Amino acid sequence: CTVIFTRIATKDLHKPISILFCNLAFSDLFTSFSGFWISTLFITNPDITIFGSEDMLAPYALYTMSILSTIYNLVSIGIERYLAVAESMRTRFRAARNHSIAVVLINWVLAFFLGCLPLMGWNCLHRRKNLSVLYSPFCVDYLIFITIPNVVVAAFIIPLFTYLRIIIILRKRKLRMKACGQATGTYKSAEIQVARTSIFIWLLALISYAPFFAGVIFDATNHQCHVDLYPGIYIFRNCTAMLITMNCLGNPIIYTLKAKPLGDKLKALKCLSTNRVRACTV
Repeated sequence: CTVIFTRIATKDLHKPISILFCNLAFSDLFTSFSGFWISTLFITNPDITIFGSEDMLAPYALYTMSILSTIYNLVSIGIERYLAVAESMRTRFRAARNHSIAVVLINWVLAFFLGCLPLMGWNCLHRRKNLSVLYSPFCVDYLIFITIPNVVVAAFIIPLFTYLRIIIILRKRKLRMKACGQATGTYKSAEIQVARTSIFIWLLALISYAPFFAGVIFDATNHQCHVDLYPGIYIFRNCTAMLITMNCLGNPIIYTLKAKPLGDKLKALKCLSTNRVRACTV
């Protein structure tokens, strides 16, 4: 919420990449809210989160939608940074901003459609065949349909490829500058910072979503009933949810709070300083 309010209240942070950052914060907020909703249901009635119930369809659908939106935003930010480094986005600021808004809308429409498929009928509420043990009343085939293209491809492979390309481009430019006899000290420092941030981003996504994907694979290959797996597998399920929530905490730290312009604005809002802090482009 701090990231969202700061970016909305600060006019000189309304850049295309800032729109993606703010939308990422919205996605993380929805993920935390839906996780809190599921936790409340677990506290009040643990059986419905284990054996499944119609009351779990809406919270799980919102949870899925928010996670998908977060993944799509992470991919969009990585692609935008790659295009910026590759000097492929040579459009005016207004056009680039419209592109970011269009990307945000597409991300939410796609996440909303895929997340609401169980509410449209793709669930195992009235049939016990192909029922998910971890996320009842979701179906196992729906979970596989969601996780393989989105978690494996979108969260793991595409960001890895994108940030490796960014590091390679920066390395080639540094060597070209060095061959021309230009100073590369500042450029080398920037390259190290980009590489370190890219590694943190990818590792955070890997740590957050890999256990969830492993749980889905176990769910697809498991032939035991709920009672036989209680309580160990459900403790594992709760741990995967905690890791996803920790990803929502790590995203603002890596993407926004480490950015100097936003940090200056946060300090200015906190101290109520009369001197306006001028921010650079994120």
